[in-house]
Amino acid sequence: MKSISDFLKNHDIRPSYQRMRIFEYVQSKRNHPTIDMIYSSLIQEIPSLSKTTIYNTLRLFVSAGIVKPVTIEDHEIRYDADTVPHIHFKCIKCGKIEDIYLKNDWNDLASMVPEGYVVNEEHLYLRGLCPDCRDA
Repeated sequence: MKSISDFLKNHDIRPSYQRMRIFEYVQSKRNHPTIDMIYSSLIQEIPSLSKTTIYNTLRLFVSAGIVKPVTIEDHEIRYDADTVPHIHFKCIKCGKIEDIYLKNDWNDLASMVPEGYVVNEEHLYLRGLCPDCRDA
């Protein structure tokens, strides 16, 4: 928890216990959790936790650039603590979301945009079958 506390402080975020646990959860669970998933996982440990607190904390993390929102479906926002450019792949059968890192040297997707455009955000989502569902 000390390293998470220092990390949040370095991003000008006061490291309350709830904020540290929410960040730790998003960072350690590579499942791109929703607010409901975070709430369900942490409510037993932190009985005073509310979905509003999680929402406000994630909004703070997004504004600080330490978490990115992932919106693959219109009705669902997930969160990702991996801020390195990568693609999100959602399996249309099992619903799992996985990170895919490009094999080519495409670390900066914005560099592929024609001259004259200014890119503020990068989002690339793919849908299909994951290897497990494809083989089933």
